[in-house]
Amino acid sequence: MYVLPELPYAHDALEPVVSAETLRTHHGKHHKAYVDKTNELSAKAGLAGRPLEEVVREARRTGDQKLFNNSGQAWNHAFFWECMTPDYQPPSGELAQAIDRAFGGLAGLKEAFVTEGVNHFASGWAWLLAGADGLKVTSYHDGDSPIVHEDGVPLLVCDVWEHAYYLDYKNDRKGFIERWFDQAVNWAFVEAQLTAANGQGQPFRYPAPERDAPSGGAGAAPSAPR
Repeated sequence: MYVLPELPYAHDALEPVVSAETLRTHHGKHHKAYVDKTNELSAKAGLAGRPLEEVVREARRTGDQKLFNNSGQAWNHAFFWECMTPDYQPPSGELAQAIDRAFGGLAGLKEAFVTEGVNHFASGWAWLLAGADGLKVTSYHDGDSPIVHEDGVPLLVCDVWEHAYYLDYKNDRKGFIERWFDQAVNWAFVEAQLTAANGQGQPFRYPAPERDAPSGGAGAAPSAPR
């Protein structure tokens, strides 16, 4: 059984960039719904118990669009939570150097990232990836994810579905992404992903599925956090 990962911070820790109300709704309702549906659909597909990354890739390979959408969204959201922190620190070291080479500095990356997110039509995700030719910005629609493409290793993502920002920013997607980029990005996590992309350490993986326990019995699996 795939579990809803707990947030790495309190619901109100990212205010005023992201409100506690938004996080409770986004994490406890939207993300939970994707995880619950993934559990249902992966069992039907005979994929229950496999790492979520494998489920996403297999669903895409077989054309199981419902499973792909839900498992991809479950994975993307878990990655997104790690990309934010209440203790903002600007990028440094190897990451800052890579940003300088690719974008001429953090301001250049911000311009490229915000433009990509704002111009992405309808629902989706804005990504920073590390590829063979260095860092690049791209976006994917709906539940699509870089883990099923050859574009590069994901370093950073911003959710540009309306449910990620509408309670706080209404239809001002640009205002949300700009404020998010300036104040909430967890550059330490981004740097760890870059280090993994360069062959040192492991990149982010979704929490391993838990073994299902007998209903109501001793050792029953805990309910997903709200």
